[in-house]
Amino acid sequence: MRTVASNRRARHDYHLLGEVECGIALTGTEVKSLRQGRASIAEAFGLIRRGELFLIGATIPEYSHGNVFNHPPARERKLLLHKRELAQWDKAVREKGVTIVPLELFFRGHLVKVRMALARGKKLYDKREAERKKDDRRDMDRAMSRKR
Repeated sequence: MRTVASNRRARHDYHLLGEVECGIALTGTEVKSLRQGRASIAEAFGLIRRGELFLIGATIPEYSHGNVFNHPPARERKLLLHKRELAQWDKAVREKGVTIVPLELFFRGHLVKVRMALARGKKLYDKREAERKKDDRRDMDRAMSRKR
């Protein structure tokens, strides 16, 4: 498994309720661009439309050696998911404050996959609490390493 892009802000900004690994429908030049390690999913989100899941806002730059058949960098991309999982997520997204965010774009063998998460936005005090716990854990680790 080789990671191409990850959304590090997602774990900071959201409570993750569930994760799923999806396939993604791409063109040839998009795959070649991903093999060069160029992609961004920081501003992306998932949208369920007519019983299908789409990745919107993800940017895969044009392939450097592409020609007139190169792909548009910021197009909607269809995600491939089992019907039952999609129905569960559609029901959950209809709740207030729940959204779908991408966590990671990666290669599994020769296939490109996206790890998507069902997420609920964190409040400011939740973010502060998480930051405080992280700092405390770091301080404890430093103290333990000094003791050794």
